[in-house]
Amino acid sequence: MTASNPALNPSKATVLVVDDEPDIRESLELVLGDAGYRVECAQNGTEGIEKMENRAYDLVLLDLMMPDRSGMEVLEQVRAHDRETPIFMITAYGSVEAAVNALKLGANDYFSKPWDNEKLLIEIDRMIARRRLEYENTHLRRAFRQRYSFPNIIGKSDRMVRTLDLVGQVASSRSTILITGETGTGKELIAKAIHANSPRADQMFVAVNSGSLPPDLLESTLFGHVRGAFTSAIQSKKGYFEVADKGTIFFDEIGTIGAETQIKLLRVIQEKEFTPLGSTDPIKVDVRILAATNADLHQLVKDGRFREDLYYRLNVINVALPALRDRKEDIPPLVDHFFTFYCHENDKFLDASGHSVLHFQPEALQVLMEHTWPGNVRELENVVERAVVLATDPSVPIDVLPDSLLAANGIRLHRGEGAPLPADASLFEICNDFERRVIMERLEQCGWSQTDAAESLHVPLSTLNQKIKRLDIKIRKKGES
Repeated sequence: MTASNPALNPSKATVLVVDDEPDIRESLELVLGDAGYRVECAQNGTEGIEKMENRAYDLVLLDLMMPDRSGMEVLEQVRAHDRETPIFMITAYGSVEAAVNALKLGANDYFSKPWDNEKLLIEIDRMIARRRLEYENTHLRRAFRQRYSFPNIIGKSDRMVRTLDLVGQVASSRSTILITGETGTGKELIAKAIHANSPRADQMFVAVNSGSLPPDLLESTLFGHVRGAFTSAIQSKKGYFEVADKGTIFFDEIGTIGAETQIKLLRVIQEKEFTPLGSTDPIKVDVRILAATNADLHQLVKDGRFREDLYYRLNVINVALPALRDRKEDIPPLVDHFFTFYCHENDKFLDASGHSVLHFQPEALQVLMEHTWPGNVRELENVVERAVVLATDPSVPIDVLPDSLLAANGIRLHRGEGAPLPADASLFEICNDFERRVIMERLEQCGWSQTDAAESLHVPLSTLNQKIKRLDIKIRKKGES
């Protein structure tokens, strides 16, 4: 017996009614059907068990007193294999003792005949909604673990392999970890991987963008507040630390937090407790802290802008992420990964197995390999996403790359036919210019027959056509000068 996936709305939820009285079954079937539920009925306990063994239900209404076997027996047998399906007991005998025994055996609620239909529907709606939320949370946590498992982090270079080895070693510990690296190197991705591969994986992962919030709002966000703590505090609110209890909290750009917040954060790390704004009662929490920065925290300490004691509390273990320019062998697999991801998002250029068929032409890939990537993996991801959106052919040409990236590498693609090379031409432009002149000369010799020219140059016709398009060569008709 297994629990079903909770319904997204009543019309998709199925309720099983197990009762030996035909009038009761008919009444419940009518009430629940009018409310939008699908209803199945069993006329005794044995049939009810058989139905629950053959399929899953979103909720079961189970009569306590039946001739073949009691509802208590059915409940006990079901709960031996299924602890999740909500079960409401119904009976004509409103005994407190029976209710307590049913709850002890795992019933979720108890209704006496005759019941209030409106109240019954409210409780059924509430229970199924709660089960749906629990299911969604479980599903999201499972998806989180799968997405941020180590095999899904792209990196085959020696530096990245060593970094991931360290991440694998520290993930299962309780230690505070400081993740350092330039903007766009994937610090949050590594933080999520640490959480997903830790004993806290089933608990909350809460990310805090420290630099995007003013100091007073950051403190309220982190530690919560009680009603009346400040003018707009019309009700109490939990802070991120309380929400993340038993889980992980991740501070992005930790170097930007103010002095007062630094003191309170240090207290949480040392004492494992904090006090919400406006309160005098401390709250104990068990939260693992991960922090990231692209700044030099040690220099900030020297400059008096970051507490030295907090720095050492955060920097128990340092995971330093290499810049993309220092692991360029990871660029091709990263490109393939982002191609597949964004081809799925745009529903284009996918093969039967769900992988992208897009690839950069050699000239374009060479530019990617030679670029210094100041924005690191995030910049590369943006370039690939752009390529997916603009691609009209599986072979992506160089002119799909952003002008800013080409300019940064000294590349000007369009100068106009016959325009001379500029004095500051790059090697790429010089090679392109030479290739363009060779192809045009061969086309002229072959009477502008692309098929003959391709054969003469010993290249496939498709390759020659791609080069003609990339080099902006205007094909002339036979006899044109």
